[in-house]
Amino acid sequence: MRVLGLSGNVKRPSRTASLVAAVLSRVREHPGTSGELVDAAPVLFQALRADQLDGEGKAIIDRVEAADVLVVGSPVYRASYTGALKHLFDLVDYHALSGKRVILAATGGSVRHALMIEHQFRPLFGFFGALTLSTAIYAVEEDFAGYEVASPAVLERIDRAVSELGLPASARDVAADAIGDRPPLLAANA
Repeated sequence: MRVLGLSGNVKRPSRTASLVAAVLSRVREHPGTSGELVDAAPVLFQALRADQLDGEGKAIIDRVEAADVLVVGSPVYRASYTGALKHLFDLVDYHALSGKRVILAATGGSVRHALMIEHQFRPLFGFFGALTLSTAIYAVEEDFAGYEVASPAVLERIDRAVSELGLPASARDVAADAIGDRPPLLAANA
């Protein structure tokens, strides 16, 4: 299963990119999965339309359209996802994401911005006919140690979202089940 991570942040380092990378890391623990984080903004900003993309830009769009699962994250910017992410999805064929599963993730300055996922992200992927997983992941600055996810609650939401993909159990899942160290919801979905 090919899983592609996309971050709508254009600055580096990025907590949003770190959050998406943390999800991808958990996905890669499962047999038969591969996952990569694509830094698309610098390449895609060179073109306003799909017919203006160079080879590298076309390759990014092809990878988005060919992925089995997308992990899409954005910082909340003016109550929505970023223009960089909007631009990327403007270049994607509107039939290409139909039926694809999407894990939604976002970062923001306060918990008051968390509803952006429900009011902006889900409708975007609904337009494409994609299937957004029910568990989304939202994090604020306090959930990070530097640029690494450190909050147990956020890590648990990552585990729950990944479990909703229905992937074969990872070695970590098997070990947690053996010692009874998994939250009931995660164990039920495994």
